[in-house]
Amino acid sequence: MESDGAFVAPEGVYSVTEEHRPPAIPTHQTTSTPAATAATASNNNNNTSPYPSHVSAVTVRFNPSKPTGSPGLAQLLGANLTRDSRRDKDKDKDKDKDKSLLDERSLSSTETPDDSTPPEVSSPQASVPLDSPIAPEPHHPLFAHPSPATKRKIVTRPKHNMRTTSSSFITRMQTIEGLGKILSNKHGNATFLFYNCNKAFHWVEVGSKSKEPLMRITFSAFPTCHDVHPLTASPEKLDVVIGFNTGDLIWLDPVSSRYGRLNKQGTISSSPCTAVHWVPSSSTLFLVSHADGTIVVYDKEKDDGTFIPSIPDASASTTLSVPGPSTPGMPAQIQPPSQPHGGTEWDPTSTIHVTTPPWHPESSMAPKERTDKGTAKNPVSHWRISRRSIMDFVFSPDVKYVAAISEDGCLRVIDALAEQLVDCYASYFGALTCVAWSPDGRFILTGGQDDLLTIFSPWEQRVVARCQGHSSFVSAVAFDESRCDGRNYRFGSVGEDNKLILWDFSSSALHRPKSQSAHHVRVSMASNVSLAVRRGMGSTAQLAVSRYHPAPSRNEVSVVQPVLVKQIDADLLTSLTFLPRALVTATKAGHVRVWVRPLVMAGNSRRRGHGRQLLSISDIQSVLA
Repeated sequence: MESDGAFVAPEGVYSVTEEHRPPAIPTHQTTSTPAATAATASNNNNNTSPYPSHVSAVTVRFNPSKPTGSPGLAQLLGANLTRDSRRDKDKDKDKDKDKSLLDERSLSSTETPDDSTPPEVSSPQASVPLDSPIAPEPHHPLFAHPSPATKRKIVTRPKHNMRTTSSSFITRMQTIEGLGKILSNKHGNATFLFYNCNKAFHWVEVGSKSKEPLMRITFSAFPTCHDVHPLTASPEKLDVVIGFNTGDLIWLDPVSSRYGRLNKQGTISSSPCTAVHWVPSSSTLFLVSHADGTIVVYDKEKDDGTFIPSIPDASASTTLSVPGPSTPGMPAQIQPPSQPHGGTEWDPTSTIHVTTPPWHPESSMAPKERTDKGTAKNPVSHWRISRRSIMDFVFSPDVKYVAAISEDGCLRVIDALAEQLVDCYASYFGALTCVAWSPDGRFILTGGQDDLLTIFSPWEQRVVARCQGHSSFVSAVAFDESRCDGRNYRFGSVGEDNKLILWDFSSSALHRPKSQSAHHVRVSMASNVSLAVRRGMGSTAQLAVSRYHPAPSRNEVSVVQPVLVKQIDADLLTSLTFLPRALVTATKAGHVRVWVRPLVMAGNSRRRGHGRQLLSISDIQSVLA
């Protein structure tokens, strides 16, 4: 069963069911002059991205079309009268709802005016799912600005039409023929993938018979990262944010082919975007990390403001005890520099530097010095985390914390609500390159240039285990939520060694190394009062100890061995995503493969043979295993 398009895991056979490859860059061979050859080579070099391809996915529920009944039977049952009465009631409801929306629209000051696109209004007969963008979202205080209780948030679309835009930032847009009809005819769940390759951004559907993408957009800059929002995803609207090497950001709705620009021409930050993620509990906020060591909070519906972040200095330092230059285990690139005059410089291993914009209600700036009075703009907040590039970050499942990794070899756990650093962990060697948080919030998984995967327990403030199996830098890590039950965890990784590795981890099965048998937890005093104290006392607890944790040695940490190693014949693997029915890999050149799960194949064969057969106890146990 082993081949380049299949591999055997403990639960069965994974096999490639579809592949997506970007079109080759055309080369013109009609002219053989040296100048033409040099121009062609220069054009190819300009379109070959030094930034790897990444994949983001979302599943959208399309409502099934209503079946039409027999006219004769409907008349016999008198359904016409009922239908007419319901129609009259629905018209009255539509009039009342339109009137209320107009009133609320006049009161709202946050909606972006757009004459060509009306606000979204759901049909009164349609049921509103919990994940619909018009459903009331759970209240979350993350970076929330106080607003009057009378205002109701109206879902808006981006300002500009991509088909008629004159912007030089978007050079070309291609859509599949009949895109609107294709989307309107869908029913049930549909899984969409978004991935970047060179200067193009692709939108494809998993399981589609067409080999062409639903949409391909070409930009004048290189897309470096992107994310699609599952909270607001619906058949009528998708919120996608794309970061570029120029620092620019695009808020894209591919369904309506509309877009908006943020941080235009690097107004807020000209540093390349390295990662972007929507705030899971908010329909408008997202975070972007940059190569200058900062994370910026944006609101998709706000305009860019005039903003200059402050530089951390001695006044920004806190009373925390800072590790000295000779602290064992601290990477050399983050050693705090010595101060000849006795001053204390900002130490990124003990605190983050937060710049509050002048239009924020809690800004410390004097009212006379504030700009854009009464108008909230971007950024919402600005965090300076490291002196080196932020490689990636991820939210905890409860959306209270952010785990960020950087080139200085540190994993930082940040309290997103209080905007404070909670803990800082050092890698075994080199920079950290990828990070994931377990679905239950118990563990943080990182991969790095030390060829290792490291499992951290943020509540115990220690390294739980290291995973050995890669022979080169680790590119991406991800948890398989369908195979994580709180006791056993399945996660995967890909690396520059072109290996796809699956790992099974059980915290109860790990033995503690002999050197740790005399200690319940190998942590310093700082670890006992850091995140664990915040869990019981709240995020405002003031700590007077160091938050930095050096990397333990090899003989102090348990080792996890892989359950499967698959060598893939391709260029460098850069992305790994787990879906309910498949896993998706992508290479640096944009070669995307969808590997279907063995349980999906078994379930399909069972349903074909016995349409009404119930699952047995053994089947249920095999699914939960």
